Amino acid sequence: MSYYGYMDREMADTLVRTGRGTPMGELLRRYWVPVLLSSEIAEADGPQVRVQVMGEKLIAFRDSEGKPGLLEERCTHRGASLFFARNEEGGLRCAYHGLKFNRAGECVDVPSAPAGSRAQVCERMRTVAYPCLERAGIVWAYLGPKEEQPAPPEVEWCTLPAEHVFVSKRLQESNFLQAMEGGIDTSHVTYVHRYEVDEDPMHRGTKANDYIKADGNVIFEVEENDFGCTLYGRRNGEPDSYYWRITQWLFPWFTLIPPFGEHALGGHVWVPIDDESCWAWSINFRPERPLTREERADMAAGRGIHCEVDPVTFRPLANKYNDYLIDRRAQKEKRSFSGVMGFAMQDASLQESMGAIQDLMREKLLPTDRGIVAARKMLYEAAMGLREGREPPAVDPSRQRVRAAGVLLPRNVKPQAWAKEHIADGLKQPVYSL
Repeated sequence: MSYYGYMDREMADTLVRTGRGTPMGELLRRYWVPVLLSSEIAEADGPQVRVQVMGEKLIAFRDSEGKPGLLEERCTHRGASLFFARNEEGGLRCAYHGLKFNRAGECVDVPSAPAGSRAQVCERMRTVAYPCLERAGIVWAYLGPKEEQPAPPEVEWCTLPAEHVFVSKRLQESNFLQAMEGGIDTSHVTYVHRYEVDEDPMHRGTKANDYIKADGNVIFEVEENDFGCTLYGRRNGEPDSYYWRITQWLFPWFTLIPPFGEHALGGHVWVPIDDESCWAWSINFRPERPLTREERADMAAGRGIHCEVDPVTFRPLANKYNDYLIDRRAQKEKRSFSGVMGFAMQDASLQESMGAIQDLMREKLLPTDRGIVAARKMLYEAAMGLREGREPPAVDPSRQRVRAAGVLLPRNVKPQAWAKEHIADGLKQPVYSL
């Protein structure tokens, strides 16, 4: 891949197709997948919900033991949806003919089967089930080969007490790749977010805002490594220093966000629903202390990287069907660069405007896209490598123990050396930007 990024049709298609059996789909299934908020199935034996990830239509529920389960949506008998099933006594009982399935996918009852053959019929009726675990208020599932199941995720916010973390999710109506690439690209902050960084409670009051707004010509240094890549974005700081925003992309869909001043750290997970839509998970966290009531209230109100959503569909209230509530007066008066309000929907409006699947063959990339080029190359090589029998990268969760940062450094100091000492290999004390 060249400096500006080699791309042909086969590579473009491989990167965005995530269904079962595709190279990218098989790669993504080798990692734990965030599938829904724990609060969506809060009650044991409570209502189950529909879930779709990577084109698979599934049903999530919490059984009588309070443990989450994830099954194929269709009953194996006649294909009726288990959304209409009864959640009772350790499993889902299909409303059509009474077949019952536990969270392991075992069929434990076929009322219409002859008594002498019921065990054999139950075995034949087994359904697809995926193992689940819960971390950071999220139900995660593993959709890959059983014998390759990795250890639980250890991205920093997964390992903190609940009171240190705030998680939200929203529907994004674009391919996961173009959504995720917004999380990799730090240069866009200078433009689309420039008027809100001074007002948003999760960003205001920091010297970093001045550097970001003043210098849109970000110089990138990209460091590929065994967890993904680290992106060093350099802007002019003071006369004798550079301001560096150090961010990470972690295999296969995590992005980390440096803090602004002493505000919370952040991150995203970008999970395909199908090839034309994805779940955008947004996380703020404090490694050193619980979030305050005020911080949590701002996040719940859709400030910072979060947004207001429909509580059932998780579609943002500002969306493509209402032109994201664009405010042309705010745009004219420099209260919003694009006229769309809120960080999350400023990004989503532009990413969705590319089309459900951006034609990567038509892009004309710039030097500021070096991080995107690196991530595409690494994803493509990992997907094709898996097809050829090579193990996927970073399935060992210990490789996820890294942290984003923003820092002002003397112009003769290499950010890689500073990062190795302060924010890698064990997650030392939090590092905040100016």
